[in-house]
Amino acid sequence: MPNGAPAGHADARRRSRGGLALASGWQPGLPATLINMTARLAHGAAWLGRHSALLLLALTASGLAAGLLLWLAGASSARDAVWAAVGICGAGYALWAMADALRHHRVGVDVIALLAVVGALAVGELLAAAVISVMLASGRALESWAAGRARRDLRALLERAPRSARRYREDRTLETVPLDAVVPGDLLLVAPGELVPVDGAVAGGVAVLDESALTGEARPVERPAREPVRSGVVNAGGPFDLRATAAAADSTYAGIVRLVSQAEDSQAPFVRLADRYAVWFLLVSLVVAGAAWAAAGAERAVAVLVVATPCPLILAAPVALVSGLSVAARRGVVVKGGGVLERLARCTTLLLDKTGTLTSGRPSVSDVIPAGACDPAELLRLAASLDQVSGHVLAGAVVAAATQRGCALVLPQRVEEVPGQGIRGLADGHRVAVGKAGWVGVTGQPAWVKAARRRARLDGALTVFVSVDGVPAGALILDDPLRPDAARTIRALRDGGIGRIVMVTGDRAEVADAVGTVIGVDEVLAERTPADKLDTVRLERGRAPTIMVGDGINDAPALALADVGVAMGARGSGASSEAADAVLTVDRLDRLGEARALAHRTVRIAMQSVLAGMAMSLAAMAAAAAGLLPAVWGALLQEAIDVAVILNALRALRPAWPHARLGATDTALTRRFTREHLAIWADIDQLRAAADALGTLPPRAAMARVSQVYRLLVEEVGPHERAEQEELYPAMDRLLGSRHATETMGRAHAEIAHQTRRLGQLIEDIGPGGPDDTDVADLRALLYGLHAILGLHTTQEEENYLSLGDGTRPGHPGAEAPPADAAGANVTPAAGTRHQG
Repeated sequence: MPNGAPAGHADARRRSRGGLALASGWQPGLPATLINMTARLAHGAAWLGRHSALLLLALTASGLAAGLLLWLAGASSARDAVWAAVGICGAGYALWAMADALRHHRVGVDVIALLAVVGALAVGELLAAAVISVMLASGRALESWAAGRARRDLRALLERAPRSARRYREDRTLETVPLDAVVPGDLLLVAPGELVPVDGAVAGGVAVLDESALTGEARPVERPAREPVRSGVVNAGGPFDLRATAAAADSTYAGIVRLVSQAEDSQAPFVRLADRYAVWFLLVSLVVAGAAWAAAGAERAVAVLVVATPCPLILAAPVALVSGLSVAARRGVVVKGGGVLERLARCTTLLLDKTGTLTSGRPSVSDVIPAGACDPAELLRLAASLDQVSGHVLAGAVVAAATQRGCALVLPQRVEEVPGQGIRGLADGHRVAVGKAGWVGVTGQPAWVKAARRRARLDGALTVFVSVDGVPAGALILDDPLRPDAARTIRALRDGGIGRIVMVTGDRAEVADAVGTVIGVDEVLAERTPADKLDTVRLERGRAPTIMVGDGINDAPALALADVGVAMGARGSGASSEAADAVLTVDRLDRLGEARALAHRTVRIAMQSVLAGMAMSLAAMAAAAAGLLPAVWGALLQEAIDVAVILNALRALRPAWPHARLGATDTALTRRFTREHLAIWADIDQLRAAADALGTLPPRAAMARVSQVYRLLVEEVGPHERAEQEELYPAMDRLLGSRHATETMGRAHAEIAHQTRRLGQLIEDIGPGGPDDTDVADLRALLYGLHAILGLHTTQEEENYLSLGDGTRPGHPGAEAPPADAAGANVTPAAGTRHQG
């Protein structure tokens, strides 16, 4: 057997292939013609079932129109025949719909429609029968159209799943085999950017994996030889060998597919909005019609049934819900059916994933920590220049941060990259190395290294070390930043009626707790597997209707089981998008708040339309029972009622969002200040670096850095703050409806200006002689204070104001999407993970 495969290898493979043949439906001896004919019939029946409502609408509407033309032409007999045929079609469809509802233990509006059509046909009110049939067909067609957008939950999972694997033969050559042919013990090659096909262990070298789809952790993971690897993760490094430890059917990815399927099967069907009122309306209609029959005969009873035809129930709710779906789609929220909107409006519990949902889901440079006198901006520029030619998943974040800070990058030369260690080469005449501490020559635990590692540990971040000309020069801190609109979205959802918010993540507890505290959730559940998330959804659903929001493969089962699953579809897993009931196609979490507010408003309008239509129908029924409304006039009145309730239902086309939105001019203003904030964040980082330099660098060098920071405050920060006060804040005041809306934020501008003046005065007092211990303490206090105030103030501006503009992506440098060729989950690789070991 090749590569140490266990005995029975070939037999197992033959059994697997046999299983494939049986699964495909082929049986020996069965004529191919009969198989093809059966398949065509099944396909045709399925197509007819999906489009039956639309075909009925086309048929009944054409018949009604043809009857009107025949009436105008004076062909009364042909007219009556056509309208009678239309009525019979409507009665037949209503009978089928009623039987289907009874089979599911429901009594819907179809019973009333059937009685009305049959009654109208019985007493010769053929026009009324035809009109009722058209209304019935149009309502069902609208519902069918909305249902046609429903998800195919397993499709994306199955499409994403690998179909084949690269397996080594005995002579170490490669062959491509079907995935089901892989058995435990096989040695496989996993190429860069590919999904790991089956569960296994690294057989040689170092595997650099993007496991975020399964675990929720944004950072790449390094797996040395003999460490287990789960199927479904992405190879984000160089090619590596994998020793299979499980067959495809028994691997992690297949298990998640099964979880989604089981969750789908366990989800209870949702009862339509109209059916809630149908039983009572049916009883009232029958009582009134029976009384009219007893008092004045069958014609009077039919007149009652004609105006009792539940067109408001049939049409109003679907029209409102479809309108809501249309508005949501225009705002980047694809809702898979009107029933989802109804459930979304009822939900009071929200479960949120962390990585990619509350955070950006991609690494960004949050801080630059220099060693000694090295300038942080120059350190970042040299590191980014070298990283331009790296395919490592962290390299794109470094290049993006340098580009956003205006660094002039150069093309490196003589580049060498070692997986699992780092990269080195020549950049702008300097020998630069980027990677692990040992790779760049860090020995021991210098103070700056200790500070960098402590900061990364406390923030759940990564450290990447940099050396210049053979000397360790500093470290870059990379984290997964919180979305600027996350906290505001949470507040909007609470205002909209969400009573309990829980963060459920596969990430580490200390990182998850920090994020949960900042955004204000009620509970944090960390280090949860897909099965754990599924259990959490079951528990919360037992307490209240539940929304689950996520973006990874590991979220797909929970999304499928929740009352409403919402996927972050702009950059998330295709599996999560397909398993979800709604998909946010734009990379903004605040659309979730908009979607729930829209659901509330849509359901409210639908209910208003249904109740108002029922009330008008009840009044018309009373008039018909009293003999004041003949059947023909009743049909016309019913049409007027239909038009009224449909026009009211169409109010759902006008969006009403839970927070203010900016127009084009103000959005352009937010984009301008968002770009300026990228430079401001760089200045904020310089404040901390200057404060750290005091007492560690020689006095003259430290004061030079402090003076440089003061110039940045005067020449960049100050003008930016004044422009915000004069341009951005008045626009926000207009939008929010009060000239005091930004008053407290304006107070922060005054405090920043005051502290900047104090810093300038202190620098002048110290003079050329250099600072003493008291001066150093005062300078540090001012610089750290300015760092804290400016950081908090800038974050609040981005959260409260700048994130309102469509298309703006505020945040710390590096929070923007890196260039497509520089970073990403499926990047063609490069080095291994380069953070500290």
